[in-house]
Amino acid sequence: MICTCTYIRQHMPSLLDKNKKGILGVFWKSARIGERLSPFVGLWCVAMAFTVLFIQ
Repeated sequence: MICTCTYIRQHMPSLLDKNKKGILGVFWKSARIGERLSPFVGLWCVAMAFTVLFIQ
């Protein structure tokens, strides 16, 4: 969800920026996390994919 929201915000920022509060604010917050912590988020996504593909 973090990666998807970050991608959407890069291409259509007005879509997420208008919903900063309420239930839809979760998507805006996810996009902000993805922008600020992108190297760490990327590493966790790779680790999660490795775990799902090879360990489970």
